[in-house]
Amino acid sequence: RPKLEELARQALELKSNGVVLQPLAIKASLGAINDVEFYVTYLGDAKLPITARSLLLPKLARGHKQIFSLRDEKGEAVNEQILDEQHATFDSAANQTTPQAAPASSFWEFFKLGVEHIFTGYDHLLFLFALLVVGSTLAEAAKIITSFTVAHSLTLAVATLGWVSLPSTIVEPLIAASILYVGLENLWHKNLRWRWVLTFAFGLIHGFGFASVLRELGVGENGRGVTMPLFSFNLGVEAGQLAIAILVLPLLWKLHQWLHFKKYVVPVCSVIVALAGLYWLLERTVWQ
Repeated sequence: RPKLEELARQALELKSNGVVLQPLAIKASLGAINDVEFYVTYLGDAKLPITARSLLLPKLARGHKQIFSLRDEKGEAVNEQILDEQHATFDSAANQTTPQAAPASSFWEFFKLGVEHIFTGYDHLLFLFALLVVGSTLAEAAKIITSFTVAHSLTLAVATLGWVSLPSTIVEPLIAASILYVGLENLWHKNLRWRWVLTFAFGLIHGFGFASVLRELGVGENGRGVTMPLFSFNLGVEAGQLAIAILVLPLLWKLHQWLHFKKYVVPVCSVIVALAGLYWLLERTVWQ
């Protein structure tokens, strides 16, 4: 904890009317989903023009995001903003949205976040690829994609609303295990008629993974709205997923016309998927 507090001291540069403020008190804690929360107290007027710059984001992995919450002496949020590597600064004069409206009401921001998450969520993409690479009719592919969509939308909603909570130490290994299982099933089983049922079950697990993104950003906490970010983020995930399916499925159907694709290429792809799932499973459990 002392190391976290020292990191918190160096995490942010805060200015009031252009004057750099020095932290008076620092508190750091680990959240339920392995996130880190910094509470830094400064002497100043939260209603005056405030600028802040994250000093941590340039040092963190690409795609990392922080939620900056400016609070008054009563601890009530005055202003908030999501920070990332491209937007690592906050300016209260340029961000006049109310605490309840920011960041929850930013439909487009959360939509883009959903698209970005599915495009960079290689474990989710590999899971879908493993389900579809074995070949299927349009109706079967629609069943698989729909069951995955419905399932992860359900758990995304209940987890974001706080009705059900699973720690990432459980969710992330289960996601990896689902990839490993589907890769192996492609090799073992020839009759995959009821695969959409399995997809639904595993989709419930993946939904908890999606929900961790919103929870890490504090959606639903301290009076922040839930409906808009939940809807727009999920819509972004579905849009990204649909775009990928539109690109990949015609190619897979075309390749399946090649006589040796299902006999040789599909098993090789399935082995690669299974190995990737095994690697992620070990990385998220044994190698932590």
